[in-house]
Amino acid sequence: MHYFEYRENQLYCESVPIKKIIEKTKTPVYVYSYKTLERHYQVFDRAFKKISHLICYSCKANSNIGIISVFRNLGGGADIVSGGELYRALKANIPADKIVYSGVGKTEEELKSAINADILMINIESEGELDAIARISSKLKRQVRISIRVNPQIDPKTHPYITTGLKKNKFGILWEDALRLYKKMKDYGYLKPVGISSHIGSQILEVSPFLEAVKSLKDMVYELKSLGLEIKYFDIGGGLGITYKDEKAPHPEEYGDAIINEIKDLDVTLILEPGRVIVGNSGILVTKVLYIKEVPEKTFIIVDAAMNDLIRPSLYGAYHEIAPIIDKKDYKSKKVDIVGPICESGDFFAKDRVLPELEAGEFIAIYGAGAYGFSMSSNYNSRPRPPEVLVKDDKFFIIRKRETKMDLLKGESIPDFLRV
Repeated sequence: MHYFEYRENQLYCESVPIKKIIEKTKTPVYVYSYKTLERHYQVFDRAFKKISHLICYSCKANSNIGIISVFRNLGGGADIVSGGELYRALKANIPADKIVYSGVGKTEEELKSAINADILMINIESEGELDAIARISSKLKRQVRISIRVNPQIDPKTHPYITTGLKKNKFGILWEDALRLYKKMKDYGYLKPVGISSHIGSQILEVSPFLEAVKSLKDMVYELKSLGLEIKYFDIGGGLGITYKDEKAPHPEEYGDAIINEIKDLDVTLILEPGRVIVGNSGILVTKVLYIKEVPEKTFIIVDAAMNDLIRPSLYGAYHEIAPIIDKKDYKSKKVDIVGPICESGDFFAKDRVLPELEAGEFIAIYGAGAYGFSMSSNYNSRPRPPEVLVKDDKFFIIRKRETKMDLLKGESIPDFLRV
């Protein structure tokens, strides 16, 4: 569910007409609904109310500090995968003891920052990383809470680019190696194993892969406890999918009931790292039709947004609903390609899509853009990135300004020998 709807033929976000936002920001522009973010978080949170749990929002889905702050105010923490996301989470005033750090390639500088911040837990993903943390923590004389991200070798049945729980994937550690590393931690004075972690992928549309992973991790917890290790946190990551077109994603209650049934007697705090399921349908990308280009057997709708603004269709072949901001349900329809200005044939938002007939100067909304939209954007073709707007009730707030051409040159310089 989301709070984008037509009122008197105009698309609104909550109680703000999209047209009013366009007048202020121009296009392209990302627009997010606070009520949608709030509702999705609360629904997910309630699904686990019967057990001790902590929701650590997956910052990579949408890392704007305004969005992260929404979840802070609702009691959530943060799942991070870089030093930059740690910086963002702390700037959004997420309590350090609600931050969990995953990722296969944490640098020494990033690890130092996480250790000095005294975050809840670092999920290690290789023996080399464990040795690095041991070395750094000893030098800093700081205790570090550790979890191992275990690769459970489970097929999540999703797009291969967002699968993370198979043996061929770069993520996590196989159980035999993980068990050895848990034992090895006893040799390091500043490392404190407190959890176990797993994350099998993204946009998963069945509960069964999650249950397989949970059952596997549960057996591991019992084995670790038998060795005298105090495992307090049971981190099952995120990955629950959403509906972009006609997918039938599990409801958080169904997901929650299944997970709770498996771990209710385990005496641990469950850590969840939802991202897409909370923010995915909270946002739209609004873009303007620049030109209509007719060629034999094809019509191109050329818009002012591009793959640098929203790369999911180009990268994954992902489907996003598209509709005019003026309700045109009674108009004639036409099969078209929605494409951007970038010099790549892969610069498209939809192919052979049946839409109401559009004219130059009209505006369209690309739905489901709240997750992995702006956070995956770039300056390709030297295009300034769009602004981001958060709507709450009848007000809207620019939570990121549109980049300028000067922003494109930030950090660049011309060597003296090339100056004229």
